[in-house]
Amino acid sequence: MGNCQPTVFPYEDFDFMADIKAIRKACKGLGTDEKAIIEILANRSSEQRQIIKQAYFDKYDDLVDVLKSELSGSFENAILAMLDLPVIYAVKELRKAMKGAGTDEDVLVEILCTATNADIALFKECYFQVHERDLEADIEGDTSGDVRNLLMSLLQGTRDESYEVDEGLAEEDATSLFEAGEGCFGTDESTFSYILASRNYLQLQATFKIYEQLSGTEILDAIENETSGTLKKCYITLVRAAKNPQLYFARRLNDAMKGAGTDEDTLIRIIVCRSEYDLETIKDMYLEKYDVSLKDALRDECSGDFKRLLLAICH
Repeated sequence: MGNCQPTVFPYEDFDFMADIKAIRKACKGLGTDEKAIIEILANRSSEQRQIIKQAYFDKYDDLVDVLKSELSGSFENAILAMLDLPVIYAVKELRKAMKGAGTDEDVLVEILCTATNADIALFKECYFQVHERDLEADIEGDTSGDVRNLLMSLLQGTRDESYEVDEGLAEEDATSLFEAGEGCFGTDESTFSYILASRNYLQLQATFKIYEQLSGTEILDAIENETSGTLKKCYITLVRAAKNPQLYFARRLNDAMKGAGTDEDTLIRIIVCRSEYDLETIKDMYLEKYDVSLKDALRDECSGDFKRLLLAICH
């Protein structure tokens, strides 16, 4: 959607032999030279990091094992995330969200409700490669009710991704949404789910405008009043992704830093995974929305090498 700017680009003078020697030196002897590791990895694309990882393995050792033994905490987690392709990291996060007791539904919502059809297809394929499990079966087994129905329909990866707007359809959909929600006693979730999961983003924007004229209520306020729990989070994410995905991610980053404690996992997921796609645009949205730059927010919330790494990825 629109004009998305990354913060990380392929390094022009890429020399993987020089990089693996420098990383090896940074990890040898007493103490670790974290700055050298940050300097290299934050300035290479994920494809280049894959080459580094393979070359290090061929010449010395398993780089992931080496860094695991040298680093710790959120800094370690972020560095390891950078050594995976973004799609591989995403499917690891999906699995982590469903493993063990309880489900981290926020992670499922963030990843699946903002994905393109191509992302979904890749997630399914890579999830099986990495975990030897079926993503759809895991989601189906781990969620229930309307949330399950919605996520399962998103996993079909059949959203219209054209840029055409059919005004007549927008009016029909807006009326259906109104009649399914505010206009009736109780909420008909299947109508909301179908429209939000299948229409293209510009079509949805047109629908939300008409909905507002029709009902006098902003679509997000209607969802707030008519739904609850994880389903509400799904709908709000789908609406925000349709309106402005980069603003949605800026909000997620802000939520991760709000209040007591910091949700480092969310910071890692968004900053690392979006860095080669739209992180520069997310930074712009963050500043516009919160009147403080993302880098200043990270400076206040994070510390040590973890902070240095995130700031380096943000450039």
